[in-house]
Amino acid sequence: MDGKPVTSCLVLAVEADGTSITTIEGESVDGKLSPLQEAFKNNHATQCGFCTPGMIMSAKALLQRNPNPTEEEIKDAIEGNFCRCTGYRQIIDAIEEAAKIIQSEVRNA
Repeated sequence: MDGKPVTSCLVLAVEADGTSITTIEGESVDGKLSPLQEAFKNNHATQCGFCTPGMIMSAKALLQRNPNPTEEEIKDAIEGNFCRCTGYRQIIDAIEEAAKIIQSEVRNA
């Protein structure tokens, strides 16, 4: 909501009125996965998929404010999301990979 991750089930509709809402559905463009989604796929960080939207949206917010996060900063950014399948290693690896891809795209633009 307005570029910051929120726990959607705890946000009242009246609180969202007049804000910009981004969801996982807006992450891909023209059917093409974003670098973050690709990195999750490449690192097998999607297992059951239940936590994936929240993880990706939290990671997106992190990478927008800090394009080169440390592992500890990644852990802090996703700490409100629970994953029972991956043990988090694949998720952290995916976010690190996405950061490198995004940085490379910026340098080459």
